Amino acid sequence: SRPLLIVAEAVENEVLGVLVANKLRGTFNVVVTNAPGFGDNQKEMLQDIAVLTKANFVSKELNMKLADLKMDDLGNINKAIIKKDNTTLISNSKSPELEKRIQVLKTQIKNATSDYETKNLQERLAKLSGGVALIKVGAATDTELKDKKLRIEDALNATKAAITEGIVVGGGKALVEVYQELKDTLVSDNKEVQQGIDVVVKSLLVPTYQIAYNAGFSGKDVVKQQLLQPLNFGFNAKEGKYVCLLKEGIIDPTKVTRQAVLNAASISALMITTEAAVVSLKENKDNNFDLGTQE
Repeated sequence: SRPLLIVAEAVENEVLGVLVANKLRGTFNVVVTNAPGFGDNQKEMLQDIAVLTKANFVSKELNMKLADLKMDDLGNINKAIIKKDNTTLISNSKSPELEKRIQVLKTQIKNATSDYETKNLQERLAKLSGGVALIKVGAATDTELKDKKLRIEDALNATKAAITEGIVVGGGKALVEVYQELKDTLVSDNKEVQQGIDVVVKSLLVPTYQIAYNAGFSGKDVVKQQLLQPLNFGFNAKEGKYVCLLKEGIIDPTKVTRQAVLNAASISALMITTEAAVVSLKENKDNNFDLGTQE
């Protein structure tokens, strides 16, 4: 009399028709859902589900057939929520096999050789160890809903980046502090190389300038004041005052700040080797930001 949930890579139409017919007749309550993932990752995720539910994983590679299955091969789950695009399995049970599986995943994460592999392993670990949260988003209009979803996704990605590499003070202050550390230490005897070094180092002040300018303040004045502020103190563009950024919660993931510099360097290198570019000129009401004037 208990409902039956089948998680499979694929189900033939003939088999699906038989299951639907039996469900409509009331013979038994059954639901079929597609297995998550694809390729080798899909097989691993199916094994995760088998361990979580204490079921036996059925696979041709293991020389197992559906005809040979018995009731003991089935598992148990506290709750299953099946929707059009996703399926959520909820289980409160713990077992030595589950703990062993979790430890295996942790070891695989340490030995992972790519970001893609690490991300997949971390997602599987979170699902098995209960580190999964469901965020329900509501809004008055579709436009507002999409905007909220994008903001939540940005927040989640920023949080994941912070977990990976930690955080630094925000508002461009971290790059200002890097500028102050590097401006007198990176020196070259080659004048052309030195010019390149100066451009790169002084460009670290631009994010602070742009943040202030976007908020309606003088970018030049804010940059000059930032250079005089003590460690971790900077400009709060929302309040228009200088505060301890860490205490105010104005922070950035280290990974995001680092990638911003790397991406800017990559685009700059591309522009240097490009003979022509199509750009849109805009009026600069705050005058041009002269990087050479910052000391």
